[in-house]
Amino acid sequence: MISPGQTMDLLLQANQPHGIYVMAARAYSSAFGAGFDKTMTSAIVKYRGSDEQDTHPRRLPIFPHLPPYNRIQAATYFTKQFRSLATKNHPTKVSIQVDTHLFFTISVNLLNCSDKPCSGPFGKRFSASFNNISFVMPQSIDILRAYYYKIPKVFEKNFPVKPPKEFNYIGDDLPNEFLTSSYGTKVMVLKYNASVELVLQGTNVLASDNHHVHLHGYSFYVVGSGFGNFNPKEDPLRYNLVDPPKESTVGVPKNGWVAIRFRANNPGIWLMHCHIERHQT
Repeated sequence: MISPGQTMDLLLQANQPHGIYVMAARAYSSAFGAGFDKTMTSAIVKYRGSDEQDTHPRRLPIFPHLPPYNRIQAATYFTKQFRSLATKNHPTKVSIQVDTHLFFTISVNLLNCSDKPCSGPFGKRFSASFNNISFVMPQSIDILRAYYYKIPKVFEKNFPVKPPKEFNYIGDDLPNEFLTSSYGTKVMVLKYNASVELVLQGTNVLASDNHHVHLHGYSFYVVGSGFGNFNPKEDPLRYNLVDPPKESTVGVPKNGWVAIRFRANNPGIWLMHCHIERHQT
């Protein structure tokens, strides 16, 4: 699965018999009842020097069979094959020792509308969150200038390193207290050159979904992923620290988790957000 906004460098070995071949792809959607573009895209791979007989309608290749839109197993199998080259010319520099551990839950929440009911569920509006906090953009001045010029009350440095309340993140019939997020201009401050591991945990608050999380300013190594609640004792034992894929956008599976690692060596104010527009936080 290639997530919205994600780019990939792929190596194609042209080792098949001389002729033409079809490439095809279509959307993957794990959210129940959510609309999406069902358009299918395709292309032709043609070997140089192919003659006209290869393009005769009777000799055209059969269009590939594609899995259903919501086939989680197919998307997971494809994603699990991602690897870095990990060669002398293309080394993998994933951190083995970690000094900063972060755990962020990703949820789709609801907020009250200002004056009259909205058209969203229960007359409210969507508001996605990390650790049950929905980010609010500052109105008068940007965070970077506020930081350098020490302008108070523009942002807070108390974004939590883990959820304020722990619960069964993928459970059914979760308490209503998790439906409504808090909101504020809160940031996570990292020490320069810190070795960071961040676990992104999907939740079943309101509705579970696949989240395509993008981090500005960095590429990171995806060292592990799985379904269910992240187990801090058992799951790290299965991390790939040899040739994990290096990405800047990663898909967090529906009711699952992803672990990423990066070195905090690019100073600045960097946004992390889901690439599904209605999940912006």
